[in-house]
Amino acid sequence: MDDRELLEKLRSGDEGAYDAVFREWYPALVRLAQSMVRDSDVAEEVAQDVMHELWRRRTLLESDVSVRAYLLRSVRNRALNQLRHRRVRRESEHDVEALYREPVASDQPVVARELAEAVQQVFNELPPRCREVFALSRVHGLKYAEIATALGISQKTVEAQVGKALRVMRERLAAWLPDQ
Repeated sequence: MDDRELLEKLRSGDEGAYDAVFREWYPALVRLAQSMVRDSDVAEEVAQDVMHELWRRRTLLESDVSVRAYLLRSVRNRALNQLRHRRVRRESEHDVEALYREPVASDQPVVARELAEAVQQVFNELPPRCREVFALSRVHGLKYAEIATALGISQKTVEAQVGKALRVMRERLAAWLPDQ
């Protein structure tokens, strides 16, 4: 079956056509994502997301698009987004965690108290779900997967909420961060 026929079947909701695409392309999509993100769990998630989007957006696909090209481009884009997200999260975590690691000289108890109050105030001003997820991650030391399971949300949502909390804290506590 050529791409045009396959796309027509997909667009009409033929689950058999989707199943055929999934079986044929999923392993290659995981390998491509793995080569980019260097994490097998993330690679599988990327491939699954792309396959899910293919089905979800099947009615929007143009009849002249190559299924192969669409899938490979989608995996590449999602993998690049994962890498960007990972870099931003690492940078944000580094900045905020520096606040907790900075040794406080004994002659600076007022500064330490002010910093603790500022951190607590920003923490308290986070949206409730964001605050809850951030506390489970940073205060209680749970892994993202554990938080997702405990709260009944996706791991992506956990990552997004922690990233948001770190971004807000970094912005609001910029005066306390060491110059870079």
